[in-house]
Amino acid sequence: MQYVLISACLLGHPVRYDGRSAPRDHEVLARWRDEGRVVSVCPEVAGGMPIPRPPAEIEPGADAAAVLGGRARVIAVSGEDATVPFVHGAQLALAAARERGIRIAVLKEGSPSCGSGYVYDGHFSGQKQPGVGVAAQLLGDAGVRVFSEWQWTEAAAWLARLEAGDGL
Repeated sequence: MQYVLISACLLGHPVRYDGRSAPRDHEVLARWRDEGRVVSVCPEVAGGMPIPRPPAEIEPGADAAAVLGGRARVIAVSGEDATVPFVHGAQLALAAARERGIRIAVLKEGSPSCGSGYVYDGHFSGQKQPGVGVAAQLLGDAGVRVFSEWQWTEAAAWLARLEAGDGL
């Protein structure tokens, strides 16, 4: 059976930067829970960030690949450099995926760790820009297919193809 890595906040755990959760109810998630497929992860908390914590964004003009390559930083709204815990948390998320042979993840969109389609622009302006978070980048680079919480149906279809051995 294939396991699925899922952002802890989407599962109702209050681990977001603001101390809240972002629970999502979807029939796919309910089925995966019933089947025992769900592996919960919060890269930021795993990396040592507190709950709550200051909002953080990848610095302007940079992306997650640059953060992982040591050429850019993740900065908290307070100005504090949060790069080390973000990278460490991403590494721990990847280790959890590798430990169970996980090849699919559903992560929180917009997060500087977990975003898979967009992240914020680094100015703390609320402006979104195309991009991925640090953990999503590292997981994707390692062959884990990352979906957002708005892509349950697509994730389920990909998982079915994966389990059928459809060349994935």
